Amino acid sequence: MNALATYYYPNRMGRIILLSMEEVMGRNGVNALLKLASLPSLIENYPSDNTEPAFPFSTVSNLTEMLEQAYGPHGGRGLALRIGRTCFNYGVRQYSAQLGLTEMAFRLLPLPTKLHAGASAFAELFNNFTDQRVRVEDEDGKILWHIERCPLCWERKAHDPVCHLAVGLLQEALYWLSGGKVFNVEEKTCIAAGDQTCTIVIDQSPIF
Repeated sequence: MNALATYYYPNRMGRIILLSMEEVMGRNGVNALLKLASLPSLIENYPSDNTEPAFPFSTVSNLTEMLEQAYGPHGGRGLALRIGRTCFNYGVRQYSAQLGLTEMAFRLLPLPTKLHAGASAFAELFNNFTDQRVRVEDEDGKILWHIERCPLCWERKAHDPVCHLAVGLLQEALYWLSGGKVFNVEEKTCIAAGDQTCTIVIDQSPIF
């Protein structure tokens, strides 16, 4: 294993990804994907629900790439978005205390403040509890979510952005933060496509 493969998610996040895949694809679908990804050791054997950093970025990237191989670019993208949205719902239950977003004081904030506070809290969660690195920036009424070290496209090469799971996660986070509003969320640059960062652009005005 080379030095590049030494970044990790905690087991808990790896478990959340696999449980979310199972909810979207069914257990047989996940088992087939794990075989395709040469990860048979994870079949019926998901990581433990603990904070040990032992779920490699290479495994996360491999799973998302296999979605596209198995279902085609369009089908894989759709599944990854749904899996990302499901990941948020699992994750907010597991990490609500660390995020501090369920406090009544937070709930009463005006929407723009809530979006900024939420984006910063999510970025801090990844920066503090994983080897993923996220930087949040404001630009022209948009929130830029820069993933500077990204597990979703780790060591991948692609022509177009491929971090659809992160887009789905952020879509659901915004839906939850805003009390049911839908926002435009789009990955504009991707490390897999040769860019410096995986940058996801979030419009701060909801579509509806």
